[in-house]
Amino acid sequence: MTRALLLENGLVVDGTGEQGRAGDVLLIGDRIAAVGTGLRNRLPAGLPLDDVTVRDCAGLAIAPGFIDVHTHDDAIVLNAPGMFPKLSQGVTTVVTGNCGLSVVPYVVAQPQGALTLLGNSFQYPSVAAYAQAVTDAQPAVNVAPLIGHTTLRSACMDDLARAASAQETAAMCALLEQCMADGAIGLSSGLFYAEAMPAPAGEVTELARVVARHGGVYATHMRTEMADILEAMHEASDCAFEAGVPLVISHHKCAGPANWGRTKQTLPLIDTLALRQDIAMDVYPYVAGSTVLREDLVDGIIDVMVSWSAPYPEMTGRMLASIAAEWGTTQREACLRLKPGGACYFQMHEDDVRRVISHPRSMIGSDGLPHDQHPHPRLWGAFPRVLARYWREQKLFSMEQAVHKMTGLSARNFRLHERGEVRQGWFADITVFDPATIRDVATYEQPLAQSEGVAMVIVNGELSFDAGAATGGRGGRMLLKPGPARR
Repeated sequence: MTRALLLENGLVVDGTGEQGRAGDVLLIGDRIAAVGTGLRNRLPAGLPLDDVTVRDCAGLAIAPGFIDVHTHDDAIVLNAPGMFPKLSQGVTTVVTGNCGLSVVPYVVAQPQGALTLLGNSFQYPSVAAYAQAVTDAQPAVNVAPLIGHTTLRSACMDDLARAASAQETAAMCALLEQCMADGAIGLSSGLFYAEAMPAPAGEVTELARVVARHGGVYATHMRTEMADILEAMHEASDCAFEAGVPLVISHHKCAGPANWGRTKQTLPLIDTLALRQDIAMDVYPYVAGSTVLREDLVDGIIDVMVSWSAPYPEMTGRMLASIAAEWGTTQREACLRLKPGGACYFQMHEDDVRRVISHPRSMIGSDGLPHDQHPHPRLWGAFPRVLARYWREQKLFSMEQAVHKMTGLSARNFRLHERGEVRQGWFADITVFDPATIRDVATYEQPLAQSEGVAMVIVNGELSFDAGAATGGRGGRMLLKPGPARR
């Protein structure tokens, strides 16, 4: 029997940004069958009410499932497919392969450098192989894969400390062509990282042209988010414009105290660029970022918290300044001793975060690192935090606009077909939450804390989270872009 679920008496916040309205949502199988009022009296022929599970959603918002557009969940969806840190926030879809880092298409036993952010699951030479692994794992959330530029470089070059040759660029383009034909949704780059920094703009543009031919998107962790951020923005936008591909600027920020306030320059530049090309950005709702330990990010001014260290695991969760004082060294010397490792860098100003998160082109992405021993709290709390802090407390936008940034806008920018809105006939990815109580609980000191106020999460019609706990339902799917290979 096809499962049917009727969500009654809620506030339907449909993901478009329009005003919410009281109503019901009927789910049959993996689709939204109807949206309206009094649906129990207007069930489809042949579907008696006794065969429908009815849930009263009085006082609750019925929204599309949240879409995390910036994740590094490539491996964790296979290794921990319950995906509880995301599911408990209301997330039903994760976009993987960001910052130039994807587990596809690269096979290696011991990844190095920035690739270690994804763990050790580099065993998938193709999107098809990865898609089969995801299907076999049956994760609780949908997976939409980007292909990483750094991963392509690693697969096709013997030395990443230089630009690719013409032959190597051609090899990368051929690999990417196959990945796009197999359904990848686009390309990402991480020119900020040492493994990709030597790549000139032309190398990226050639790859972006492949993506354009397949109707995909290009997301970039730009070359810098510090002093030369405007130049980096022009480079990224020019690459995308020349290739004819939509651009997403990853985790837009102005990093470092010397750059605080410069969103007053960067956001108008994005508005100007939008007059000639398709451009968007994602943002996480915190003043700290998180990445590998890098001494060039340690300036002795900002706070730095160690999230993991291979040689000194006992230092996990401690502040770098405290470790340096204990060791009698400078913070940069302590950073070098702790490597390889990861850290949270408190490098943004709250005013800049507020400006970016309230901009109409910004979407929400957690950028959480699930393999960190002591992760950034955004892994568990990013989406409820947007609603609690920036809508309910600071009133930067309406609840409907907040939901739009997590759903409809995200689905549109990443070309996720028939998702991101509560609309009849579309896929039944739904998050039900309490507008009055939803909030993040995870902190930098205690990052593994479940958010509050999410009542239900439904993925492709499968009730996967209910009353504060996972149900065991795992309805996630690979979201491959339609193409000739699957028609």
